[in-house]
This record gives sequence, C-alpha cells and structure tokens, in this order.
Amino acid sequence: MAKLFSRRTAAIVAVAAASMLVLSACSSGGGDSDKVAVSLITKDQSNPFFVAMIAGATAKAETLGVELTVTSGVDESDYAGQISAIENAISAKHAGILIVPVSTEVNAAITKAREAGLYVIALDTAPDPADIVDITFATDNREAGLLIGQWTAAKLKGKKATIALLDIFDDRIVSVDYMRDNGFLAGMGIDVKDPNVMGDEAKTGKYSGGDYEIVGNVATGANEDGGRTGMEQLLAKNKKINVVYTINEPTAIGACAAAAAAGIKLDVMVSVDGGGAGINAVKSGCINATSQQYPLLMADLGVQAIYDIVKNGTKPTTSEGLDFFNTGVKLITDDPQEGVPSETTEYGLANAWG
Repeated sequence: MAKLFSRRTAAIVAVAAASMLVLSACSSGGGDSDKVAVSLITKDQSNPFFVAMIAGATAKAETLGVELTVTSGVDESDYAGQISAIENAISAKHAGILIVPVSTEVNAAITKAREAGLYVIALDTAPDPADIVDITFATDNREAGLLIGQWTAAKLKGKKATIALLDIFDDRIVSVDYMRDNGFLAGMGIDVKDPNVMGDEAKTGKYSGGDYEIVGNVATGANEDGGRTGMEQLLAKNKKINVVYTINEPTAIGACAAAAAAGIKLDVMVSVDGGGAGINAVKSGCINATSQQYPLLMADLGVQAIYDIVKNGTKPTTSEGLDFFNTGVKLITDDPQEGVPSETTEYGLANAWG
C-alpha cells in the first residue's frame, strides 16, 4: 500500500493547497446529510511532514467524497489552537477527528469529542495514555529510534561516542519525543532506566561498542532554527561532540549547519522523517542515516477509517502486539552497516512520505 501512495506523492502535494481550500470551505458545518465530515488537526501547516499528511488526507477525501476541514496550531507547542479546533469539530457535528496531538493538554478536549459521539484517531504521535483516542495510526517511533541507534553503534566501530540529543521539548511530555530519543539510546546499547522518560540514563558509561558521554538534551521545537541554536548550545559545552541525534530532519539540517559553521566534523548525524529534503540531506552527507515514516499513508488510512465507520460500522484494529496501527518504518542510508537492515537513498526518494 505504501508504494501506491509514494508514486502519487508529488502530484498530491502539488494540488493539496488548492484542494484544501475547497474542502475546508464546504465543511464548515455538518454538510449534506449523506456526507461524512472529518476534521484533520495537525501541529502546524509548514513542516513538510504535515504538508504531506494534509495532502494524503485531501486526496483520500476527494476520492471518497468526504468533507474535510484542515486546521492546526501555530507551532508544535500550540495546544490551545488544537483545543479550539476540536471544539469547532464538535460544534460542526463532524463524524470524526484526525489529530496529531501536541501534548497531554489536549486530552480533555479529545475526551469531550468522543463523549459527543465523534470518532477520534491520532496520527503520527501516540497520545498519553494511548486509549484517550479510539485508535492511533503511526510509525513505531521507538523502532525508528532503535534503527538509527543500532546504525550509529555499528558505524562508530568502538570509537567513543560524545552525544548531543536534539529533542522537541523540555517542558512537556510527548510520546514521539521520548520514544525516538530513548529508542536511539537503546539501539546504541545504552541502558535507558525508564523508556517513557527522557534524560534519566547515566551521562557516561558503555554503549554496545565502547564508551559514551552524553553532553546534553536540548529542546529545538523540531524545526531548523531550533536545531541550529540547540547544536550551538551543546557545542559551547563540548566541542568534541561527534554523534548527533535529532528528532526530525529540519532539526538535523539546522544542526548540520551549526556544526559546519563551527568547523566541527561529525562522525554521525541521524534523524527521523524520510521526506525528500531529508533524503537529499542523506545523499549530500549532512545526515548519515534516517528512519523513514509514511504520513501520506497515516492520513489516507485515517480518512478511510472514519468513512467506513459512518457508512458500514467497520472499525480499524491495532497491529498485533501494539496499542496502535503501525504504518511502518525503514532505515535509509547509503552507508549500510552489518546487521542493521536498511534501504538506499534511491529507495527513500521513491517512497518519500509514502
């Protein structure tokens, strides 16, 4: 299924902006009685990941005749904007909500929506607790972190790892943040005391290949500017940093620029997303490996699920052994390491955003 969407990615993104305006305009209320109305609420509408997600939802809505409203917060921390969008969906009597929750601050609004009869699906970011929504369609973010951590340990070949960790937040808990960060450390063979808490691991010790030192965790807001300033902060503490974990590719691109400006040659820069710009950054050497996820697929499945619930009562189910539906992840690199499954950047570009 992912390959089907990837072939259409470029065309879908090209028409998304125009389509979104039309679909949003016609779905400000309940719409025609035989129409299914759905709200998609992302963290923002500028991050390429969410642009792709919007494109996927828009394309599926057009195919099914679903009335789609697209809204978001101002940025990755704007929970108030998401709460307002949820309340609007309730007032408009939409059938369901697709949401990429920014934090637990939106939980009460999600509960209110479900109590009002809306089917709520989380995309990309599993809420905490997971059962606050009806189901989540997402990357296995812990696996995404694990893959880049395993690759890093293999790549270093016993060399000391002096590590910078560039996260989203330092003042709130979001599952995608701690799952990727702790997954990365676990993949390196570093003991993570609580898999759902960032920063409680020992700051020095042994990874699977040798010694490590964690210079620090910095909140970046998951954007390029934050990646640049976060990297600058950590380099000011320790110029021997040679391994950089980043929450996503815009953050990595900013961190790469900061390292280059400081004249620092890194051994490892790893990330998560797998979009076109990120894969090209792997090709150029800015990023060494990235875990590719598939937001087009998440959104496509989300719109389809709410449509099916309304039309025939069929509800989606979670993947075996998980509390969410796993939309898949692949490690993308042109520097494969023994024992770590990966695909090339050629594959990554062909399947970007999937």
